[in-house]
Amino acid sequence: MRVMPIITALLVMAALYGLVLERDRVLAFLGEVSPAAEAAQPMDSDGLTQPVQDGFANASDEDAVRVMALRSVAQEVDSAVVLRGETQALREVEVRAETTGQVVSAPLRKGALVAQGDLLCELDPGTRLVSVQEAMASLAEAMSRVPEARARLSEALAQVPAAQARIAEAKAGVPAALATLAQAQAGVPAAEARLKEAQSRVPEAEARLAEAMARVPEAEARLAESMTRGPEALARLAEAQARVPEAEARLSEAEARVPEAQARLSEAEAQVPAARARLLEAEAQVPTAEARIAEAEARVPEAEARLVEAEARVKEAEINLTAAQRLSRGGFAAQTQLAGAEAQFESAKAQVQSALSGLKAAETGIQSARSQFEGARAGVETARSQVESALAGVESAKSQIRNAEAGVIAARSQIENAKAGLQSARSGISNAEASVQTAKGQVESARAGVQAARSQIENAKAGIETAQSELQGARAAVDSARSQIEGASAAVISAESALEGAQAGVESARSGEESARSAIQSAQAEVASAEKEIERLKIHAPFAGLLETDTAELGTLLQPGMACATVIQIDPVKIVGFVPETDIARVELGAQAGARLIDDRTLQGEVTFVSRSADSVTRTFRVEVTVANPDLSVRAGQTADIAIAAEGAQAHLLPQSALTLDDNGRLGVRTVAQDNTALFRPVSILRDARDGIYLTGLPDDVAVITVGQEFVTDGVRVAPSFEEVLQ
Repeated sequence: MRVMPIITALLVMAALYGLVLERDRVLAFLGEVSPAAEAAQPMDSDGLTQPVQDGFANASDEDAVRVMALRSVAQEVDSAVVLRGETQALREVEVRAETTGQVVSAPLRKGALVAQGDLLCELDPGTRLVSVQEAMASLAEAMSRVPEARARLSEALAQVPAAQARIAEAKAGVPAALATLAQAQAGVPAAEARLKEAQSRVPEAEARLAEAMARVPEAEARLAESMTRGPEALARLAEAQARVPEAEARLSEAEARVPEAQARLSEAEAQVPAARARLLEAEAQVPTAEARIAEAEARVPEAEARLVEAEARVKEAEINLTAAQRLSRGGFAAQTQLAGAEAQFESAKAQVQSALSGLKAAETGIQSARSQFEGARAGVETARSQVESALAGVESAKSQIRNAEAGVIAARSQIENAKAGLQSARSGISNAEASVQTAKGQVESARAGVQAARSQIENAKAGIETAQSELQGARAAVDSARSQIEGASAAVISAESALEGAQAGVESARSGEESARSAIQSAQAEVASAEKEIERLKIHAPFAGLLETDTAELGTLLQPGMACATVIQIDPVKIVGFVPETDIARVELGAQAGARLIDDRTLQGEVTFVSRSADSVTRTFRVEVTVANPDLSVRAGQTADIAIAAEGAQAHLLPQSALTLDDNGRLGVRTVAQDNTALFRPVSILRDARDGIYLTGLPDDVAVITVGQEFVTDGVRVAPSFEEVLQ
């Protein structure tokens, strides 16, 4: 079983070798074995062999290849391109439902004529009218929210300038507080210097007291001496004369202290109005701070109310969003409605955040107002302390003046005493009683000096206390100024927080307005969707024509995509055929065409479509001929022979077996030249026919080799036998 395929393959290889490589020898062998009875044929005037009566060649052409030939004369081929096709409806549409519903219209039967726009199927609206009303109500509600959102935006925008003004006011108070702090800090070194000065006077006053107390025993001793010793009057006279300059020096010193004490009194009195002015200013700031506290506390209920309202809207938006999501999952709500619900939910969240920000801003305002109130109270206390310190300084200065005046009186008294002692000493010791009185006066004077020294010590201590009070007042002023600075900084922070709250309110209001507009657009989309859904309940004929099928039966539940009816238009009707690529160039748009149906009816029309692309399988081109069909007698799907008018051409009718290919692959035929040699001529196929094929590209009169053309090449001598002679 396996030997036969091998033997067959060897035989095929031997045949191919002989035909391809040993072609000349094979042809010569075939010439030798050809019938010897064939005689040479004489040549005619055209150079072609003339057939003899018996149809064989002359003996002189024994080396020529025997072939069969056909003498062909070109003829006029008609101008029609003939092809076969079928009738088709000009338009055919299967009308389908776009929504779900039950058919409530009476059905139309197939074959009925319908005009464009005629009602084919009508679906039950169901709850769609209610959906339209709900969508319109939602639109009205969304439009009603726009003025409220705009009013909130205007209110929030109006709060921004006030917050900015508060920031400017709070920032303007900071430099004043810094100046007050600098002034208070500058007063501290002066108070400390005064304290040191007052403390330095205490040892001097104590030294004077010790000196005055030391003089008392001396005066008493002198009294005893004056009482016991009269002769010492001269010595005392000299001593009294020596004391006069000392008393005058003390008088000068005491008189010099008086202007200094008066200057301190003037300075202390000058500080009193400033301290009282600060007190009045600090007291004036207290009502303002209390008013700000009241204002800030008044904003808290409003902010809490807004927070409650925003939380309520969040719950409402969350409920709407949940409902929209459930409806969207079930296919009962549009994506626009779901997007609107989500936008409402996000807007409600933003309002909650805005309300929380407003509440925090109100609480911050309360803290700031309380801080300002505490600062105002501290300022009042500081101012009162400064007033009291200034009044104490005035009293201390007055006391110093009194002490200085007492010192002047004492110094004058000492001078008088010294003069009296001098006069007494001059008058003589004889006046012992006068000396005693003088000694007593000295004792009293010494005691007065002691009292004066003690008064100076007390004044020095009072000065220390005054200086300490001033130092404490200066430090309290520094603390008050720092408190004012902290209050001003807190006011700035509070004002900035209020500005941020106002700006957040603006953003929230804008978000609310945008949310309202989004809700309007969502509601408009819902209304449009609901109205479109109502429009889809009626299915109309897209064009005038015939019903190919019954419309949907009454009570039928149609789903989206289900067919309502099929409508066709067959007036005019089109006849579709496919033209081979050899003839497609002869077919033009608008060309007249005729068709013959299977029942021998003829139709007339014109070409309305010629395809620009060939069918990938058949390599043919679609052609459509439109024919009038007013009585609708021509049905779609009937077979028709189509003839399309085209320009005529000169062609030869030859058998298809005469066709061959040259070495370059061109299609053509081999002809007999005038010198009885083979000659290849390329051709073009005009069209097929029942008796053969029409070819162009040949001379009007030609002899074509029909048998043996595959065994000769150009220039090979042939001995043709013409078919018409043999027949």
